[in-house]
Amino acid sequence: MIQRFDVGARLSEMAIYNGVAYLAGQVPDSEDLDIAGQTRETLASIDALLARAGTDKSRILMAQIFLTDMADFAGMNAVWDSWVVAGHTPPRATVQAPLANPKFKVEIVVTAAVASE
Repeated sequence: MIQRFDVGARLSEMAIYNGVAYLAGQVPDSEDLDIAGQTRETLASIDALLARAGTDKSRILMAQIFLTDMADFAGMNAVWDSWVVAGHTPPRATVQAPLANPKFKVEIVVTAAVASE
C-alpha cells in the first residue's frame, strides 16, 4: 500500500512505500533569508515530514540538493554539516539549477528508510 501525505492537485509532500519515505523537494518558508536561513528552514521541513513518517534524518538513504548559485555551496554546507548525524551522512548530490521560485536559493529532496514496526 502507498501512503501519501498532503496530497495536492500537482504533487504530494511525501509518499511511503515498502519501508521507504520519498519526500517532494522541500524549500524554505521565507524568501528573504540568506542561504543559511533558507537551508535551516528547508531542513526543518524535512525533519517534520520524516517525523510524520515515523523516521528521522539518521535514516536518510539519499539527498539531492539544488542551489540557484554554487557560490552558496559553502554556506549551505555549514548548515548541512551541523544538521546531519555524524556517522549517518547519506549519499548526496548537489547541483546548480534554477528553481520554480527565483527567490528560493535551495531545494532539497530526500528519501529515507522508515523504522519497521
